[in-house]
Amino acid sequence: MLVDTTVKTDMDQIEILSVSLLNTHRALVEEMRRIGDELHIGLGWHYLLDLNWAAHMLQHNPGQHVMDAGAGTGVMQWWLAAQGINVLSVDRSDRANLDLRFRAWCPLQGLRPGDLQPLPRPGLREFLPPRRPWQWHRWPGNLYHALSIAMAKEPRPPHHRGTVTICNQDLANIFDIPDASVDAVVSISALEHNEPDGLRCVVKELMRVIKPGGKLVATLGAAKEKDWFHEPSKGWCYTEATLRDIFDLPADCSSNYDQYDELFEMLRDCAELRENLADFYFKSDENGMPWGIWDPKYQSVGVVKTKRYG
Repeated sequence: MLVDTTVKTDMDQIEILSVSLLNTHRALVEEMRRIGDELHIGLGWHYLLDLNWAAHMLQHNPGQHVMDAGAGTGVMQWWLAAQGINVLSVDRSDRANLDLRFRAWCPLQGLRPGDLQPLPRPGLREFLPPRRPWQWHRWPGNLYHALSIAMAKEPRPPHHRGTVTICNQDLANIFDIPDASVDAVVSISALEHNEPDGLRCVVKELMRVIKPGGKLVATLGAAKEKDWFHEPSKGWCYTEATLRDIFDLPADCSSNYDQYDELFEMLRDCAELRENLADFYFKSDENGMPWGIWDPKYQSVGVVKTKRYG
């Protein structure tokens, strides 16, 4: 029999994410799904759990500054901006040429020169027919694309949304971000791509930039008995002991790891997640659900770490 896993959001904690979250905060689930659809973002198979839980734990307020660590082009930063939060979007991938759909969602800027480029404009060659006659059939489509880009204007996103600031930098060395400069850090299924020693360095850097009293809210992969690497998704799964050690959590930090097996069984039986896999899962075996075959090998765990005063 599972006990209620709902705990106070102002406490350090470790929580394996239950599929009951889908119904507990149904409106938030649908909002995250809508943003994903509107921005054409394919959601990871467990991301509705991760996003829902993390949003609930953040206790955000409009005007705050929140870092999305390992953001990529994921939903969390765009959802936060829609709440009036100013987001520092950090990822080691190059996002300098973000698509128009993201630029139209909220105000965007680069933290440093080169982090975000102006909308690219086509050159003369892109308006002309291909040089090789056997490629001329592509010209109408190419011309239409070039004209669309040439006529596109810098979008005017809704003024009430927060600003997303792009920073293309490795999380282990975010040297351009000052100490105690953000109200909170959130990370959705990104930190697990670090091996234990690397994760320890990343957590230290993230805690450095959080203001005293602020929180690090992160989701990762959970492991029951020993840390292990999930090759298809290139992500580590961590035991409770490892998470307590790396995040330096207090002894009285709450955890539901004792319900690991029951929660995993509920996850395997979750029709909503099984029947709504993103299209990209069916195209490759290098992801968390190879070839779209529903067979979860791990489950998500959330960690909340508060930065103490003094």
